[in-house]
Amino acid sequence: MADKKVLVTQAGYDKLVEKLKYKKSVERIQIAERLKAAIALGDLSENSEYDDAKNQQAFLEGEIQELEAKIRNSEIIQAGSGDVVQMGSTVTVKDIEFDEEDTYSIVGSTEADPDEDKISNESPLGQALLGQKVGTTVEVHAPAGIIKYQIMKING
Repeated sequence: MADKKVLVTQAGYDKLVEKLKYKKSVERIQIAERLKAAIALGDLSENSEYDDAKNQQAFLEGEIQELEAKIRNSEIIQAGSGDVVQMGSTVTVKDIEFDEEDTYSIVGSTEADPDEDKISNESPLGQALLGQKVGTTVEVHAPAGIIKYQIMKING
């Protein structure tokens, strides 16, 4: 089975590479030191410190493999002309009911972070915005009902 492509911006890709580097060069060494200290305590059969360190090591190795797969399968998205909303676009929308504007960046699901106003292309709002132009009104089906947004501005 082929791995699924992971859509990321250049900044998101760089963040994945940095995270992988940190896990390999810092966290691996910290866990190895914990293991060495636990082994020095002797009898491993009833050594909870050793068991904990081994579990932490296994978890870290899983995270490293996952990051390596994401990096290997990354497809870096480029912002377009700014006429149409696409992956990598930064979009200012107005909630028609509340007359409030918000700006979001449309990114792949790996990078999505609502706290940083980065929404996934797979989210209801992300899906509704993709392919649309300035002035268009889109409807987003949310748990609270249908929310209408008007696209005010598109960057990249």
